[in-house]
Amino acid sequence: MANSKSAGLSGAIVNHAIVDSFRKLDPRTMVKSPVMFVVEIGFVITLLLSFDPNLFGGHYGPGSGERAFNIFVTVVLFITVLFGNFAEAIAEGRGKAQAESLRKSKTDLTANRRRSDGTYERIPATTLRRGDIVRVLAGEAIPGDGEVIEGLGSVDESAITGESAPVIRGAGGDFSSVTGGTKLLSDELVIRITADPGESFLDKMISLVEGASRQKTPNELALSVLLAGLTLIFLIVVDTLRPIATYLGAPIDIATLIALLVCLIPTTIGALLSAIGIAGMDRVIRFNVIAKSGKAVEAAGDVNTLILDKTGTITIGNRLASEFIPVGQHTDKSLIEIAVLSSLFDETPEGRSVVELSKENGVSFVREEFHDAENIEFSADTRMSGLNLPDGTVTRKGAVDAIRQYVQQRGGKVPADLEAKTSRIAMEGGTPLAVVSGNEVYGLIYLKDIVKPGMKERFEELRKMGIKTVMCTGDNPLTAATIAKEAGVDDFIAEAKPEDKMRLIKEEQAQGKLVAMSGDGTNDAPALAQADVGLAMNTGTPAAKEAGNMVDLDSDPTKLIEVVSIGKQLLITRGAITTFSIANDVAKYFAIIPAMFIAMIPQLQALNIMHLTSPRSAILSALIFNAIIIPLLIPLAMRGVKYRPMNATSMLMRNIFIYGIGGVIAPFVGIKIIDLIITALGLAHI
Repeated sequence: MANSKSAGLSGAIVNHAIVDSFRKLDPRTMVKSPVMFVVEIGFVITLLLSFDPNLFGGHYGPGSGERAFNIFVTVVLFITVLFGNFAEAIAEGRGKAQAESLRKSKTDLTANRRRSDGTYERIPATTLRRGDIVRVLAGEAIPGDGEVIEGLGSVDESAITGESAPVIRGAGGDFSSVTGGTKLLSDELVIRITADPGESFLDKMISLVEGASRQKTPNELALSVLLAGLTLIFLIVVDTLRPIATYLGAPIDIATLIALLVCLIPTTIGALLSAIGIAGMDRVIRFNVIAKSGKAVEAAGDVNTLILDKTGTITIGNRLASEFIPVGQHTDKSLIEIAVLSSLFDETPEGRSVVELSKENGVSFVREEFHDAENIEFSADTRMSGLNLPDGTVTRKGAVDAIRQYVQQRGGKVPADLEAKTSRIAMEGGTPLAVVSGNEVYGLIYLKDIVKPGMKERFEELRKMGIKTVMCTGDNPLTAATIAKEAGVDDFIAEAKPEDKMRLIKEEQAQGKLVAMSGDGTNDAPALAQADVGLAMNTGTPAAKEAGNMVDLDSDPTKLIEVVSIGKQLLITRGAITTFSIANDVAKYFAIIPAMFIAMIPQLQALNIMHLTSPRSAILSALIFNAIIIPLLIPLAMRGVKYRPMNATSMLMRNIFIYGIGGVIAPFVGIKIIDLIITALGLAHI
């Protein structure tokens, strides 16, 4: 799946999009886009006029050249509709390519289903139902979505996530969920199926990326209504122009009126609106996040409050050694040497971090030189670990109270400053480990919950977006305050319970704010369901994945920050192209309006600031520009406007300057160039 998420477009996708562009000419499909449907109706009318210019009451002689003009307008309108269809088809094409790569993983699987008497039968996986119990052996594909109820094994999820590294799945806890189509690499699992045929996670992914279940979002629906309203208004305006012009003795032909209407209505955004929405979903999918609806992606762009778990999200998740603090008369070097010896064979993250920190302080030992030593692993009873050397030297590190008791039992004395330095570490939110050799305490190792690199900067970006960040943790308030300050979050909740998260979400929503949160456990399910954007981890429980409206295939809680950025990018892209489209129309008025009425009102020549060759040339140039701007904007609609963290006012001014002013200038340049080409080809007076 990793390859399918490439941002590039293959020749096959483009070819399919071209074919789909013609298929979408079906009026039953076109009517879903009112703006482009009006353009298609205009195409049909001018097509009929191309055969008979007098069909709708015109009075043109056979040598008037009206037929040639009608044919030219018909061709441009047809191309305009095709370009609009192509924009949507190219966006859908990428999703279909992704769906095809997913569908390949749905081979003809079989399953070992448990009978009521405890024996197993081999059946097609498509016949499995929710609640069935299946057994999967090493090397077999997991036949359906489910929850591990027995066993522990390594699972290859590359078909779903694109990641080659296997993951561990086992009964109990928050890592019991498995997905159909993945492969068990080791051991044996007994799985309870949690989805009926056609309802599996893979089925939902295929449906989503194909766009089959994509519903228009509230923002998109509102914009569609606005575009339909503008189209209706301009339709009425254009319809009243013909009788007025006829009364003034300068009738306007129907093809010219249709050209005017097409240039007046917001065809650019009308053609690209659907493509922008599809591309927004596509960007989330290529980021390895499955959004259950476009509404979830759009809501992410409007999020006001972000609730994040501490462990594994804001912090690395393992407490690591950050400082050596000697006690009594011992030096830094002597403490570090004993700490390294006690951690030399300790493979825990804490043990490895002690060895790494000692290297930074210039102290290191070669493990092979201590092969005769006895490694004492950590146990819950002693709460210590260490090394017994062949010469009788004993080193230990562990909880301070356990080390204190250990020293006193061996007749040693506890240094007077041990208690004060231990309290200082605890007050700073760290975990102290005492280090002893023989019956002497050498000092403390300061274990710290390390904030992930760059988190403070990312939270600062969110602050610029106007998003409040709240850290939830089960730690005590002192530790929580320390981490919150270091990470740079706006607020925190210590000793948090599931109901605390739910309460916070409801309080924020009561103030009219949109809330996003991430979670993976069953206890997170209520809050995920309550949040406006709930990002569930793929490694989480079925309850969590069902409750959230997004699922992260990589199970990276920090991705919620990126999802918010993608949502904002979707909204900004839609706004930018809408601004550009409306600004385009303003410029096109200066081309068409003078051309239409210059015979009746010669003074309108002053508005012909582009100095276009002839009225016909002006109309055709504006119409052609109106058509070709659509495919030129497809890459922008697909890629999205780059989002930069800033307040709403700055963002509005930036978009007006770039896409508003740019949208006015571009047509002046483009229409003039097209006019010169038309004149050179001798088509200015057809």
